Amino acid sequence: MANVVVVFPKPDDARSIRNLLVRNGYPVSAVCTSGLQALNAVDRLSSGVIVCGYKYPDMLYGELYENLPPSFDMLLLASQRVIGEGVREGVVSVTMPLKAADLVNTLEMLIEQQERRRKRKRMMPAKRSDADRKLIADAKELLMTRNNMTEEEAHRYLQKTSMDSGTNLVETAQMLFALMKE
Repeated sequence: MANVVVVFPKPDDARSIRNLLVRNGYPVSAVCTSGLQALNAVDRLSSGVIVCGYKYPDMLYGELYENLPPSFDMLLLASQRVIGEGVREGVVSVTMPLKAADLVNTLEMLIEQQERRRKRKRMMPAKRSDADRKLIADAKELLMTRNNMTEEEAHRYLQKTSMDSGTNLVETAQMLFALMKE
């Protein structure tokens, strides 16, 4: 479940929003009354959503948004007038007076969006270091020299061996060198 941080200048407003979210199954990690408190709370969390008002004693929502880690989204609750003046790019907003269903549905959408981004990031192949790229290139060169393979054939051989043995390409290249030394 995503971390939710509630930020409103009036403690009663913050508690009301927290209670609404908790009643709808969203655990609230922190309730804050200033932007600085929110930034301190966010530093202890890996990702999540900030549900906040427009203005705090020490800053406006835009400054808070600029200082959030990229793993956090912001859900701004503000009047139609404030939202009509324009909301920062990347900030999702819900107009006041608040309808509980609008808040809950929008929060759910943001949390699902974060989960999709996390899954997509996990599915991306890891970037190889220069040393790993050199090791793979050297293994291909060895195959090309000793077995008269083209670069494409050597690469395909390393890939297939890697898949068959259940190891990554770097480990397969290391195993190839270990076998060739024997």
